[in-house]
Amino acid sequence: MKKILSYPLSVLFYFFFFLTLLVFHPIQWISLKFGGYQAHKKSVDIFNFFLLRCLNVLGTRFSIINDQNIPIEKPCIFVSNHQGMYDIPPIIWHLRKHHPKFVSKKELGHGIPSISYNLRHGGSVLIDRKNKRESLIKMAKFAKYLNKTNRSAVIFPEGTRSRTGAPKRFAVSGMQLLFKQMPEALIVPITINNSWQLFKHGNFPIEPGIHISLKVHEPIPVASDDPESLVARVERTITADIK
Repeated sequence: MKKILSYPLSVLFYFFFFLTLLVFHPIQWISLKFGGYQAHKKSVDIFNFFLLRCLNVLGTRFSIINDQNIPIEKPCIFVSNHQGMYDIPPIIWHLRKHHPKFVSKKELGHGIPSISYNLRHGGSVLIDRKNKRESLIKMAKFAKYLNKTNRSAVIFPEGTRSRTGAPKRFAVSGMQLLFKQMPEALIVPITINNSWQLFKHGNFPIEPGIHISLKVHEPIPVASDDPESLVARVERTITADIK
């Protein structure tokens, strides 16, 4: 019965999902052009709120466990495992006061209404994974921007999303560079569970009734240890809570 329901629910989800992408693209453009950064950010926050509501059409539920008192007056480096594209809306919405900016592959910077526009104009960094030298230069500039503005990075060090939920080995160079360039920042590990199950049948149908959870762990000051030790600690913290 659940599999049968997944087909009409997936059609409904994709209708509202693509409608949301199309509606918020011009809203973002207008917000940025006439209201600047703050207006654009507000439009992005609301956009991601509606993406979460689209997922509710599938019966998707979200639990956010965040008992941490994370200050907003200093930049954060949010480090998370990555199970699917729908990991991102709850991070943007629930951590919006920290102005999260993403480390993303350059291919996502074009061709996706609303999402590509935000990645290009909202403060995130787009990198070419095949060009390590250029990527590190862009990451250094990204760190400088975050230090200056007290905004925060979100990085998925697995590189690509896990198709089964099992954690992949973390790539360390990007994290280590951010740690070295942002000595005043806080590292905030995040563990995501179950978002991979949305795609257990592929992109269609999407599995209904999934309960996705995000756990925000205790912040770690960058200055508390050397970058190599911090990477190992963060990876242990995140993977220990993957179910």
